[in-house]
Amino acid sequence: MPNSLSKSLLIAFMSATLMLTVGCSTPRTKPATVTDRVSPLPEPTPPGYYRVKKGDTLARIALDHGQAPRDVAQWNTAANPSFNPNIIEVGDLVLIKAPAGPKPAKAVDTKPASAKADEPAPEPTKPEIVAEPGIRLSWPAKGKVIAEFSETTKGIDIAGKVGEPVLAASDGKVVYAGNSLRGYGNLVIVKHDNTYLTAYAHNSKLIVKEGDAVRKGQKIAEMGDTDTTSARLHFELRVNGKPVNPTPYLQ
Repeated sequence: MPNSLSKSLLIAFMSATLMLTVGCSTPRTKPATVTDRVSPLPEPTPPGYYRVKKGDTLARIALDHGQAPRDVAQWNTAANPSFNPNIIEVGDLVLIKAPAGPKPAKAVDTKPASAKADEPAPEPTKPEIVAEPGIRLSWPAKGKVIAEFSETTKGIDIAGKVGEPVLAASDGKVVYAGNSLRGYGNLVIVKHDNTYLTAYAHNSKLIVKEGDAVRKGQKIAEMGDTDTTSARLHFELRVNGKPVNPTPYLQ
């Protein structure tokens, strides 16, 4: 009898062990819980602003949007007194258009009603029609064009010798003179109006400074090889900040 009981207990124990083993080895039929790690969508950029990307500088942002770096710095400082034009971080919003000024207060007419009745009614003011400004550029340097315009070059390269004169292609105002734009070396940017600006890169010496008014054909720099492999002038024409082929505009 004791032997029979022992055998029964042994058989029961082995059966339970077998069932536990089979249960543990059975594959799962439901998928494991997955944690959604997809990064949230970037916030939309408000109109009139630019969101800073890796490698951007304020001067580069201004050039790419047809603005003077000094103006962009002033607009952002006025909107945010803690704004530092020398320290911008990826994801920052930079104002790239002049902020709308306050509307002028409406003048109060203090004339008596009788006087107004005797005066002739003023003619309605016709809206001012401003035609798209055109521009004709003179060649900024003498030499052979060694690189044509493309989406990559954004301008043309004119070969020459170090020290040869670089000339303003049209009347305008110097809005940048320095070397903070990587790949351009010593650079001059001239703004001609609200539509057009020209850029002159790789100079050995800058003759003008920010704020200077220049005339067409005036010497503004000397050709060089800064940030490039040989003496040349890299010349760009920007229309509303967008680089276009300057060759059709050159005379």
